[in-house]
Amino acid sequence: MNFADVSSPPSSAAATAVQATPRVRDLRLDFFRGIAMFIILMAHTPGNFLTLWIPARWGFSDATEIFVFCSGMASAIAFGGGFDRAGWVLGTARVLFRVWQVYWAHVGLFFATLALTVYLTDLDITGRNYWGQLNLWMMFVESDKWENSNILLSFMTLSYVPNYFDILPMYMIVLLMMPVVMALSRIDLRLVAAFVIGTWIMAQTALLDFLGFGAYHLEFPAEPWSDRAWFFNPFGWQLIFFTGFAFMRGWLPRPPVTAFLFGVAAFVVIAIIPLSNIGVREFGFAWASDWRTNYAAVIDKSDFGILRYVHFLGLAYIFWVLAGDRGDNLLASGAGVASRIWEQTLKIILKVGQQSLAVFIASMFTARLMGFIMDVLGRSIAMTLLVNLFGFVVLVAVAYGAGWFKSQPWRVKVPA
Repeated sequence: MNFADVSSPPSSAAATAVQATPRVRDLRLDFFRGIAMFIILMAHTPGNFLTLWIPARWGFSDATEIFVFCSGMASAIAFGGGFDRAGWVLGTARVLFRVWQVYWAHVGLFFATLALTVYLTDLDITGRNYWGQLNLWMMFVESDKWENSNILLSFMTLSYVPNYFDILPMYMIVLLMMPVVMALSRIDLRLVAAFVIGTWIMAQTALLDFLGFGAYHLEFPAEPWSDRAWFFNPFGWQLIFFTGFAFMRGWLPRPPVTAFLFGVAAFVVIAIIPLSNIGVREFGFAWASDWRTNYAAVIDKSDFGILRYVHFLGLAYIFWVLAGDRGDNLLASGAGVASRIWEQTLKIILKVGQQSLAVFIASMFTARLMGFIMDVLGRSIAMTLLVNLFGFVVLVAVAYGAGWFKSQPWRVKVPA
């Protein structure tokens, strides 16, 4: 293959054929991504008892896997087609523009949340230090530990990535891998598989140590003054992103819907429950706690351990089947009140899923505010439910607002 195959736009005939292919968005993509946004809000709200029962407590994977997997699927739609229509160079340019947008979303989220937590701390209503809860001491406190580090420069260059603000940097790095994957796909899809799996292996600390290659572990430092790495290792998490990407591109075949596969997936999900947080906390399985300690590497969230991947695939297959082809089972049937309520609820969830970046930014900010509100008003069941409802309303409002701005209603079409 010569360089022109990668960098040049496709022929006009090929471009026309690609553009002529109708785009039918799968409801399941936006639905499950929307559900993930609500779960992420609950999970990041301090002292929210609802987090004791979110899906993550029943297995190894959580809403982060849903978010990253669906982002891979959405990226295949949004950017994969761009490589087909405009060629590798312009397709890469579009990816870089998206990374630029995500970068400034990351910066804006950090400083907005920092300002909020400083303001809430200065109110001195609860006696709590809210920026301290996010371990942002280096922004305000002098210390020999970080006095020689330029904190703001380190943050802007992603060499300082606080734990609460680490998923968007991971997402940026994974997006930057997309042009490599697309270039390899034009040679041989087996090269894509080798690149993705090989990169994931190089992110597995325990596996590399066992093989004697621990010095080659791929990760990014999270602080110039310590050896802490990014909590979400992009070299591990790219595996699930490109799994979703490959399914949407058609590189991986759709799994058949069979009773056998459904039974295997259900067995995996149910068998893992005793080893989950619920199994240890509610069922009191001491052996499960020991197992989680001894085999922490295979369920590790930072490097994306293999059993997180297996659990997510099993769970995803179950709900993929239950949702029906293209999400047909999600659609309301009948004309009763319950059907109309579900129809409106579905529209809201889909809207939240469609505007996931804006909603995610809002959720991380709103979660800190929700924690403060419950610090002031208490954490009774009724109050906690009301505060969570308030957070859900904020996310829905942001989703519809972002959708309205993206529609550019000010661009009035002038009749010909």
